[in-house]
Amino acid sequence: MANLVIRPLVSAADLTACAELMVSTEPWLTLGQSTAESLRYFQQPNRERYIATLGERLVGFLVLNFQGPFVGYLQAICLAPDCRGRGLGSALVAFAEDRIFRDHPNVFLCVSSFNPDARRLYERLGYAVIGDLPDYLVVGHSETLMRKTRGPLRPATRS
Repeated sequence: MANLVIRPLVSAADLTACAELMVSTEPWLTLGQSTAESLRYFQQPNRERYIATLGERLVGFLVLNFQGPFVGYLQAICLAPDCRGRGLGSALVAFAEDRIFRDHPNVFLCVSSFNPDARRLYERLGYAVIGDLPDYLVVGHSETLMRKTRGPLRPATRS
């Protein structure tokens, strides 16, 4: 998308706009995320945060996590509902993959069981299901861990 600009989240206004977008769309509606929780989420250290804009309008965001057991985790991706189905989600994922694959051979993400459109997008983009985490975030729904890989964390060793 030629008009889509993805850049680091740096301003308080961007932070507030991301939190408001988060609480107004799935999966965070079903998860019951509050605005205060969303603001705290974006302020967590050790994460890279990016916003996506069309002109002056914030239309989405990404949160990347490079800590923990799944290094290269696309922790959150959000696109305004009226911007979906136009290739913008694919562009956001491609941006995240480019950033993560610079330093790590795997991209991980989770998708909620009640978000089948997102799951179809990830599968179309080459993500494979690793496993399901039942009742992980909310009772009655699972999170599906998915991965796209260029190889293992460590090369094979000779015996």
